[in-house]
Amino acid sequence: MLRRTLLTIPFVLVPLALGCGATTRPDGGSGPLPVGSATPDLTAVDQHGKTHRLSEERGHPTVVFFYPKDGTPGCTTEACAFRDAWERFQKAEVQVLGVSADDQKSHEEFSKEEKLPFPILADPDHVWAKAFGVPIRLGMTSRVSFLLDSEGKVAKVYPDVDPGVHAGEVLADAARLK
Repeated sequence: MLRRTLLTIPFVLVPLALGCGATTRPDGGSGPLPVGSATPDLTAVDQHGKTHRLSEERGHPTVVFFYPKDGTPGCTTEACAFRDAWERFQKAEVQVLGVSADDQKSHEEFSKEEKLPFPILADPDHVWAKAFGVPIRLGMTSRVSFLLDSEGKVAKVYPDVDPGVHAGEVLADAARLK
């Protein structure tokens, strides 16, 4: 009986130590920011060392896509889909901001390798993820995207992203905002 208890304890403690992914936002809410919510004024450094302030993106739609890790298959597929549609995003005047917990150096390498033309923001302390209510699992940000309208309010939340087709979905939804 004692042996079973000792073997069980680590398995019980592991989920507690790692967290279950739920995120409490600084505004006291939980889960992703809902449609209609104003976004917090956040800043972060991109892959080139340039600081971006979210409030400076007002005046046009912006997509903020959170992803787990640079260079992994799904994340590469998603980032490259945005890259491949970049000219259409520019023509539609929609800004694209990628965000993950990877640091600026990792983003620089990922961006260079995949020729990403848009900012990838470093969020190693999960400030952006927590503010948007994006779950964090094993230290990595979950794959969730937000389409913001020209006033900086959440127009659409994408909690279950298919990396290969997501850029097209966002572009179509952004066109409906105008």
